[in-house]
Amino acid sequence: MIGVDRNGGLTRVVIDRPDKANSLTRAMLEEIAGTAEAAAADGTRVFVLTGRGKVFSAGADLDEARAGLATDPVWERLSAVIARLPCLTVAALNGTLAGGAFGMALACDLRLAVPGASFFYPVMKLGFLPQPSDPGRLAALIGPARAKMILMAGARIGAEEALAWGLVDRLVPAEGLAAAVDDLAAAALGATSGHVAAIKALVPAPPGAV
Repeated sequence: MIGVDRNGGLTRVVIDRPDKANSLTRAMLEEIAGTAEAAAADGTRVFVLTGRGKVFSAGADLDEARAGLATDPVWERLSAVIARLPCLTVAALNGTLAGGAFGMALACDLRLAVPGASFFYPVMKLGFLPQPSDPGRLAALIGPARAKMILMAGARIGAEEALAWGLVDRLVPAEGLAAAVDDLAAAALGATSGHVAAIKALVPAPPGAV
């Protein structure tokens, strides 16, 4: 349910459970985190997260969420590993981003999305707290009021609004998403991993981002 492709300094992780809206089990989250940890050590220069089908991820698998996955520390482990990667990280959002899946996308350097994507994080409705680092990263991108609109008012926003807010960096038609990622990756893939890491280290994290 997780596909991994490593090619010439690029590691691409694909959430491949389209029949379940790419909802995430604990085993899937552990696999993504392990892949990111390996990428930190193997000279990966570009790390890409994407999904199969029309949804990036609906968040936690409902059965596992009821059994405790919604509050499992694996979510925070995953976003922390991605945030620390010394390479360019890109979330290629092939569709809707929801719930706990926000964390891995917020931890990336760049977020591309298809025009039909929507974004929501229904923790208020479901009675859970968001993952600890997510509110700070979200507020760093879109400001505290808009972060509260998503987390507290339960707002569901479309792709155009997400772009205007700064939640995503570019909208790309679905058929052009892979090519857009390749275009963004080209410069880093032409450099050494040390050079990529050095430039990334020079760019300060936004205030509030962990």
